[in-house]
Amino acid sequence: MVDRRRGARSAARTDGRKRGLRVAAWTVVAAAALAVGTSGVLAHAGGLSNAAPDRLSVPAWLFLFTGGGVVGASFLLASFVTDREFIEYVHNYARPVSLPRRALTWLGRLVGLGGLLLVVVSGFLGPRAPLESAAILVVWVGWWAGYAMTTYLVGNTWPAVDPFRTLTLPLGSGLRDYPAKLGAWPSVVFLLALVYVEVTSAVADEPRALATLVVAYVAVTAIGVGLFGSATWFERVDPLARIFRLYGAVAPVRRTDDGYRVGLPGTGLREDLLGDTSEVGFVVALVWATTFDGLTSTPLWTDAADLVVPAGVPAHVFYALVLVAGYAVFLGVFYAAAAFSRRTAPTYLTVDSIMMLFAPSLLAIAAAYHLAHYFTYFLGLSPLVVEAAVTPFSGGVANSLVVPGWLQAVPVVSVLLGHVVAIWVAHSIAFETFPSRIQALRSQYAVTVVMILYTMTSLWIVTQPELPTPYV
Repeated sequence: MVDRRRGARSAARTDGRKRGLRVAAWTVVAAAALAVGTSGVLAHAGGLSNAAPDRLSVPAWLFLFTGGGVVGASFLLASFVTDREFIEYVHNYARPVSLPRRALTWLGRLVGLGGLLLVVVSGFLGPRAPLESAAILVVWVGWWAGYAMTTYLVGNTWPAVDPFRTLTLPLGSGLRDYPAKLGAWPSVVFLLALVYVEVTSAVADEPRALATLVVAYVAVTAIGVGLFGSATWFERVDPLARIFRLYGAVAPVRRTDDGYRVGLPGTGLREDLLGDTSEVGFVVALVWATTFDGLTSTPLWTDAADLVVPAGVPAHVFYALVLVAGYAVFLGVFYAAAAFSRRTAPTYLTVDSIMMLFAPSLLAIAAAYHLAHYFTYFLGLSPLVVEAAVTPFSGGVANSLVVPGWLQAVPVVSVLLGHVVAIWVAHSIAFETFPSRIQALRSQYAVTVVMILYTMTSLWIVTQPELPTPYV
């Protein structure tokens, strides 16, 4: 009798897993069909550098609402997957992979130090023209566009590659303890400051300015490591280390105590990534940073600057105010969504706890924003990076790659699929946290609305023509 009951329970679990697989498969197929269908309608509008509103084959409002509908439909489809065992099975699915960790670490250090040396030397001594400078091309195209993509598409290798970490390792364990009350807020300020400098200064086009910034970053890192130690600095303060660590949680390859494991993209987002609300603030800052970077190249931004700057507001003050205010809005909207989820669930969890639960799902959105923002940019200029790295002082430049038209749809598709992954991650986190299925579903309502708003905002930016940043 006992064996029969066990067999019945096992059969029921198997049937539930099969049903979950079928529902999940249809969820993925339907979401992909919606995303591809939407991008097909708007293939002429994809791409950051050459899109134009008058090339849309449908009204802009219909495009944006269709994109938001993809996210909403994804939530509705995911709502049918309520088998906790199946959700757990999906997120625990992984296979071990053997990699030569020590050899890869040393190779990464050599590549990182070589790249840093190339950027500094070519920045100060090489050609001044942006498309002839190894410093400009290696940093913005090779590293921030190309390499950053690998951290969320494959896995995070930055701890091995990071030249700032390698250079400051001999500085020891620090002279004092890091103030715990600061949390991750210094890294938030650091990230927003870097975005501000990138948008408003000449570091994107002037090799000398970029090389100076890199040297200054080395100096700041050395001071920070000297004060607080390497482990603390790169864990708590350094924004680059934190960005790539969080991006790595989106990737299928993850490092564990016993080696490396390959699973489904986004499954690492369910791990305990965030320790407190200050780290939630950094996740929101990462989403807002890419949004702000794209926003400053749109016609709307140029029109706003043409109204404000001639009226007497200094351009750099205008940029700083919008950067800070926009971040406050993004963070406030997410806080309001968490507060609403607490009421609709309902739950004894605090608003801060709910923010920490759902914030990791936003990392899939941040990665999608980055891919949409830099994919065609990287493809178009990648041949220049190769030539600049081989002959950094030659002054000769290859012709940039002509990106095929169908690849212009990648930014739109990446934004939509990134939000679909975020929906699934939030769904699985809710079912892991809340005991009731109704409670788990209701907790996602407000977060889904926020994701729809983020989707429509990012899609609008993706389809705008790229203009030079005004008044800076």
